[in-house]
Amino acid sequence: MLEEQNDNLPQADGNQNESQAEAIENAETPIELIPAFEEQVKEVESENTEEAKEVHVEPIESTTEEIQSTQDVTSQHDAVIEEIATANAEVSEDESLRTAIPMLDYQTMTLEELVNNLESLVTTDAVMAVKDHVEELKKSFLDQFYHLLDEKKEAFLAENPDSTESFQFQHPLKPKFDQLYTQYKARKNAYFTNLQTNLEQNLAVRLALVEELKNLINPQNNIKDTLKQFNDLRERWKNAGPIPKDKYNHVWNNYHFHIENFYDYLHLDREARDIDFKHNLELKLKIIARVEELIHETDISKAFRELQDLHRIWKEDIGPVSKDHREEIWTRFSELTKQMHDKREQLFEELRAVESANLAAKQSIIAELEALAQEKVHSHTAWLGQIEKVETLRNAFFTAGKVPADMNEATWSQFKQAVRAFNVLKNSFYKEIKKDQTDNLTKKQALVAQAKALAESTDFQTTTPLMKKIQEDWKTIGHVPRKYSDSLWTEFRAACNAYFETVKSQKKEENPDEVEAFEKKKNYLETMRSFELTGAHKADLEAIKAHIETWKSFGKVPFPRRHIEGKFNKILDALFEKLSLSKKEGDMTRFANRMEQLSESNDTRKLEGEKIFLTRKIEEVQAEIFQLENNIQFFTNTKNAKKENSIVLEVRKNIEKHKEEMAVLRDKLKKLREIV
Repeated sequence: MLEEQNDNLPQADGNQNESQAEAIENAETPIELIPAFEEQVKEVESENTEEAKEVHVEPIESTTEEIQSTQDVTSQHDAVIEEIATANAEVSEDESLRTAIPMLDYQTMTLEELVNNLESLVTTDAVMAVKDHVEELKKSFLDQFYHLLDEKKEAFLAENPDSTESFQFQHPLKPKFDQLYTQYKARKNAYFTNLQTNLEQNLAVRLALVEELKNLINPQNNIKDTLKQFNDLRERWKNAGPIPKDKYNHVWNNYHFHIENFYDYLHLDREARDIDFKHNLELKLKIIARVEELIHETDISKAFRELQDLHRIWKEDIGPVSKDHREEIWTRFSELTKQMHDKREQLFEELRAVESANLAAKQSIIAELEALAQEKVHSHTAWLGQIEKVETLRNAFFTAGKVPADMNEATWSQFKQAVRAFNVLKNSFYKEIKKDQTDNLTKKQALVAQAKALAESTDFQTTTPLMKKIQEDWKTIGHVPRKYSDSLWTEFRAACNAYFETVKSQKKEENPDEVEAFEKKKNYLETMRSFELTGAHKADLEAIKAHIETWKSFGKVPFPRRHIEGKFNKILDALFEKLSLSKKEGDMTRFANRMEQLSESNDTRKLEGEKIFLTRKIEEVQAEIFQLENNIQFFTNTKNAKKENSIVLEVRKNIEKHKEEMAVLRDKLKKLREIV
């Protein structure tokens, strides 16, 4: 269009010879001047020359700063118009680009959300309109997927350092993503191939229409017929379809040049021309009014898209206006366009500020990850806590939002490096754990073999203590590799259960000798209840010991009837209480009798438990003695303490009691060690 400064076409006003010369120079096909109209051109030139002679123009002095400022403003306006013209050229090539699809922040989405969005984009008819969306989505998906793949591979190599098995990992969403993206590429290729063919055909049609428009300038034709052909040509031009974007501006400018040349130089029906000019002016003024409204629109992006459409309508759908208004309305339109562009730039500045804040947040997350990658912990539980922290930071990184484009790759690289460093540290710990677990596996496999070998033994008196020890040893061995843990435990438990089920079934089948021993002990309890002490200490003690030996001589009783041993012990306790023995002697006699009974019944678990109890009790009493002795030193070191007071005496008594108690405990432990 002549009124669009980015066209590089001549303005309509001014000297017509100069205008025509510029038009001939810039037109794709030189315009042939018709001789019949040369006189008219000369008359117009003469009129312009006379007017120029009468006008006295004062020279205007401008400073260098003013000239530079004017040039800068003009340059900014031209850049804005050029930007819109380029965008409209691209949209004109493919009408599907007019479909406004908001660009989402794909970097903050999960893999599942990305696949769902891709599925929605692939099914749309606007294939080229979603091109940038699909590529951005693809980048976000692959970034996350390959990051996850690296982590899985590092974990696999850490757990299987010597394995010859190749690493395999298949995310359930990856096949679906590949299928959708392949479907999109196929649709895009087919669409693009068809589009290119149509664009070339439409270009040929429009170039032919330009040639046809040039040929309308023929004074031999009837004016009414010419106007009819002219209107028909413009209608066909509107319906000719899109053309390649690199030809768009040139073809449209050439077309509009010849349109204005048709009006300005042929001087056809002036009334019809003026009506058309007026109609076009009204339409362009409406566009200007609409842009003035868009200046106050809150949704800047939406307003700017509409502004681009208005520029397209101004250029493609509306014809020229009279020379008197061309420069004025174009200046108003371009000034408003510049204002809208400035608001859009302000919006971009705000978005860039948000991206900078996102960058700061992501850098902070990376710093935390780097710190965790340097923090060594020494237990599985602690590492679980560290892993949870990293997972939280990873999620925060992916949801932090977009960063400036020039920092995106560097930020992503730093993030991956920080996570990789953490994984290296974590894997080095678990490599050591793996070694320990392998050793534990060997130990537990040996216990399983022992348990299986003893599972069918019928020598219960010998085997039962061994099986119980195997079970205790199992508890002291640490973890084994997870893939062996369940199966190993199942084998071990089955072997132990098989043995103790056999023991249990044997105990149910009571031995006749044990039943006889029970009957004897049951009858003997009556004898014991009727036993009376004579008062002669030595004789009574010997008699009690004789009863104990007689009781032992009867032998073992059936397992379910062992309660009779407790009844006998109660009778003994009562007799020892009546017998004037020292506390230590009575306590030791009762203890020795009870331990011997446990030994005869092969109850190694209780014997071991008694040994542990005595050991801990001795340690407690010893500690109490040390504490009391320290307390005495505090009182006896006092300068004013002339003699021991009642508190010190009480403490000394307690020390003696504890020493006596410890002596008994040590004798018991010694006796127990002789039995076990």
